[in-house]
Amino acid sequence: MGEPDSSERTPRRADGPKSGADGSPLAAFVNIGQNVKEGLPFTPWAAELRRQRMASNSKDNPDANCLPLGFMQLHTHSQPRKVVQNVNDLVIMYEANYGLRNITDGRSLPANDPQPWWYGYSVGRYEGDTLVVETIGLRDEGWLDVNGAPFTSGAKITERFRRPAYGRMEIDVTIDDAKAYTKPWTVRVNWRLGADEELIEFICNENNLDVKHMK
Repeated sequence: MGEPDSSERTPRRADGPKSGADGSPLAAFVNIGQNVKEGLPFTPWAAELRRQRMASNSKDNPDANCLPLGFMQLHTHSQPRKVVQNVNDLVIMYEANYGLRNITDGRSLPANDPQPWWYGYSVGRYEGDTLVVETIGLRDEGWLDVNGAPFTSGAKITERFRRPAYGRMEIDVTIDDAKAYTKPWTVRVNWRLGADEELIEFICNENNLDVKHMK
């Protein structure tokens, strides 16, 4: 996907949205709509599903059960990620829950009703200095954040990666999901360079003592 940049091979941390009353990464991880004026545009179905998830203390969040992180949780998690780019692929390795995304270049999104995946099918292209990544084919009734803002298998997610300065990445993420939201909406998350860091092994299920408390 274009010429690899040496800084793209190093781990990056998520800073999270910066505006609003609480711009901390943790706040965005819990509630991705915290800085969206008037809140996320939930459909009645999505609002009720989120209410039910919160009422059960988010015990069914995949992340809480050692399953892959929800899509926006990938961007706002405090643990680092590593980005590796070559001619045809960009791979993002997340320390959290050993997440792995493969973003291909120069191909079309699948149009043959593909098997849904936790991270979907992602294709990227450059528009000037901005990497635009489109993702479809996600699993149904996913979680965007800890509070349970949902997405469905009908969602299309567009990420726009831009590096305004060395060591800083701005990512504008647009969620377009007609079942869950009355209109598309966009949030910005920020990553910063962690040049002296490396990913460590993350095995969630080993000696997991939490499951018995989630019944």
